[in-house]
Amino acid sequence: MTTTTSLDLTADLTTLTAAVCDIASVSGDEAALADAVEAALGAYPHLEVLRDGDAVVARTHLGRDSRVVIAGHIDTVPLTTDPVNLPTRLEGEGADAVLWGRGTVDMKGGVAVQLALAAALTEPTRDVTWVFYDHEEVDASLNGLGRIAREHPEWLAADFAVLCEPTDAGLEGGCNGTLRAEVRVAGVAAHSARAWTGSNAIHSAAPVLARLAAYEPASVEVDGLVYREGLNAVTITGGIATNVVPDSCVVTVNYRFAPSRSVEEATAHVRDLMAGYEVVVTDAAAGARPGLDDPAAAEFAAAVLGVTGGAPAPKYGWTDVARFSALGVPAVNFGPGDPLLAHKDDERLPVAQLDLCRDALRAWLTA
Repeated sequence: MTTTTSLDLTADLTTLTAAVCDIASVSGDEAALADAVEAALGAYPHLEVLRDGDAVVARTHLGRDSRVVIAGHIDTVPLTTDPVNLPTRLEGEGADAVLWGRGTVDMKGGVAVQLALAAALTEPTRDVTWVFYDHEEVDASLNGLGRIAREHPEWLAADFAVLCEPTDAGLEGGCNGTLRAEVRVAGVAAHSARAWTGSNAIHSAAPVLARLAAYEPASVEVDGLVYREGLNAVTITGGIATNVVPDSCVVTVNYRFAPSRSVEEATAHVRDLMAGYEVVVTDAAAGARPGLDDPAAAEFAAAVLGVTGGAPAPKYGWTDVARFSALGVPAVNFGPGDPLLAHKDDERLPVAQLDLCRDALRAWLTA
């Protein structure tokens, strides 16, 4: 018999965020948190609660003129042991308080805001579909939101969507696309004592690295926002033993490309740069244009920025706004936490941003 850890959705946001974070949910191990989310939301009669795998959906049925989706992923990247980044710890007081730990930024702070609002808003002015999904931090083929889009597309039907990814409590439009490819370099194996009889594939990969080091990424304006691209080597592998000249080497590259490019155009760009080498694309996902000229997005921006201040900015990383864009649903990123701290060992969240994001979303949903 398993015991579900309970979540009190009426607790203050700092306490709720810490509780959500302290249920470890590294990608592939989200069941305990999904169980807790499902049980907590199931206690509220104004919500219909649905589940697919370790993704939980809760939605209102109030007959409003429009429906919006507010989504966040419940998985995190792996924990660390030095430093230990779970359980969470709170440092400071009041407006200066900071919650430290895995998931505080990416993105359980946003999930806690979703949970609190899902419980509290029994009569929003729009029907709301709250989505809590799994497997975001791994290959796109495993993504829980993608699975729902394939198997239950009606669950995501909406006029507008908000992804509570960390944006430092700012509004970020669209997202860059991402492509991962292997640049394969061939050689000829030989005994390292007679290296002249072979061809060292790792040495022959030097021009690949030189091209990447010399590469100047573009900044591309799309619908008024400027997206910064990036192309980097992220892993390199080769060799089978310390006394064998390696006959193969693979440099894995990651290309983050502006949402004005398609996956096909991004692939062609990498192949052109790596001309003369075998290039195998292993994973790719298109970006999403900002879409801030859509009336629903403009209304959201006006309501939220009226609380938070500031101006829309681009999202440099890939997020699941791209999935909503592919479904024809305008979407933006808005959530607590500095994205520069996502995945870092010193991941931490100023708790004041929790209240700020909650208040901004509540103003929009009750206007």
